[in-house]
Amino acid sequence: MEDEFIFQVLEIVAEIPKGKVASYKQIAILANRNKNARLVGKILSHASLYGQYPCHRVVNSVGRLVPHWNEQRELLIQEGVHFKKNGNVDMKTYQWQTSNKKS
Repeated sequence: MEDEFIFQVLEIVAEIPKGKVASYKQIAILANRNKNARLVGKILSHASLYGQYPCHRVVNSVGRLVPHWNEQRELLIQEGVHFKKNGNVDMKTYQWQTSNKKS
């Protein structure tokens, strides 16, 4: 992976405010790498190698949490994020709205 893209993704994730979430696709688009949502996920799975980032604020495009990461839900609840009956984040309410958002 390109270091420049890694740090660009981490910088975007660091900007997600408490109580909001972003999708992998949204981050890829903000990084001008529209087709690299899966790569964003891979980068975030190794984010702890680069420091502390609020990766718990990143979900898939329908608000589904990371499989097998039980703490993610609790971290989001602590920030005031509510979940729909199906267990997904309500993206209409909690998706981060950026001024340069393209998704």
